[in-house]
Amino acid sequence: MNLWIAIPIIVFTYIGIALGTWPVLRVNRTTLTLLGVGLLLVTEQVNFETMKGYIDFDTLVLLFSMMVIIACLELSGFFSLAAGALIKIAHSPHSLLAAEILIVGVLAALFLNDTICLMVTPIVLEIALALERNPMPYLIALPTAANIGSAATLTGNPQNIVIGIASGISYVDFLKSLIVPAVLGLALVWIVLVLLYPKEFQTLHFERPQIRQPRPFRPLLDKSLIVTGLMLAAFLVGVPIALAAFLAACAMLFTRRVKPEKIMSRVDWSLLVFFAALFVISGVMEDSGITLALMNGILHPLVRGSAVGLSLITVALSNLVSNVPAVLLLRPVVRALPNPRAGWLTLAVASTFAGNLTLLGSVANLIVAERAARRNVQLKFWEYTRAGLIITALSLVVGVVWIGLFIWK
Repeated sequence: MNLWIAIPIIVFTYIGIALGTWPVLRVNRTTLTLLGVGLLLVTEQVNFETMKGYIDFDTLVLLFSMMVIIACLELSGFFSLAAGALIKIAHSPHSLLAAEILIVGVLAALFLNDTICLMVTPIVLEIALALERNPMPYLIALPTAANIGSAATLTGNPQNIVIGIASGISYVDFLKSLIVPAVLGLALVWIVLVLLYPKEFQTLHFERPQIRQPRPFRPLLDKSLIVTGLMLAAFLVGVPIALAAFLAACAMLFTRRVKPEKIMSRVDWSLLVFFAALFVISGVMEDSGITLALMNGILHPLVRGSAVGLSLITVALSNLVSNVPAVLLLRPVVRALPNPRAGWLTLAVASTFAGNLTLLGSVANLIVAERAARRNVQLKFWEYTRAGLIITALSLVVGVVWIGLFIWK
């Protein structure tokens, strides 16, 4: 491998991932990463046969399986029922915000945070507009709660899926370790937004809005809930999460009532391709010694075996190149730590909480802003960042202190 060729290609790829595009070219992060892999192949920096060994099959299977399960839950009307529960619980702006944060946080922990934001944003907007409330605090609460809630489990977000497969930490161990900072983080979201929007939360009571009643597809809903429950039970008893999720997805697809095209059209194939290409890029970096040089020269001295150092590096990288590429870059660093388990858990918290920093910090944030814009509600960059900066700082302090006191030993 010629480092004078490999390094410029890898730098080109990661700059594209950070920017999301390149001038003149009509590309996105997925196509840019594929272009990077293609350039490595053309210049013979990686062999086509060797490339297959870089791809983490378990991670891709788990991610695909969760997408199938979420698609079935969506088609069954599950998320509309969750919104109905939100309306029944809420009697005031305070309780509406609290119920939204709690429901979104729990759903994001069980399933993928980005998908929860995609499903719930129109419902939250409909409720806020029907009540004639300021939609901004409720919109900001949605991605911040989804990101923080997703940190609690291995299946809450894509970066945790990567961490779970790489670390071998069990679902139960991961949950027990991070549920406290996740719950405290959700409480901080509520406190920060109530303080930042005092006028919105002066009202002590409101009447329930007239919202369209959900019409679930009962056969698919019952099946989806049973299969999902069995999958979660399998996680808890120690069945490998990729295997349990894949079998659950297969059970979901065994149906006479739903056309497979409806389910498969909701699978984010672009994200799966992005992951596969990223695995190749990171594998080339490890084999070429680039990652080792970064680890010994820059990352390891900054980390120094502490939760604080690793968290700061993770936050910086997550906001430069996004959280999944940051996790892949930091995998060798964490493996080399004296306490890799604590390192993996720190990486999960820091990379996930860092996504709340700005509107561009995570895909979940952008999904909410884009879906809101379709209803002519503009969630502007600084409007979000004003709250996101405080929420990120406070939640990271809570997470790092928790890990430093109880996990990093």
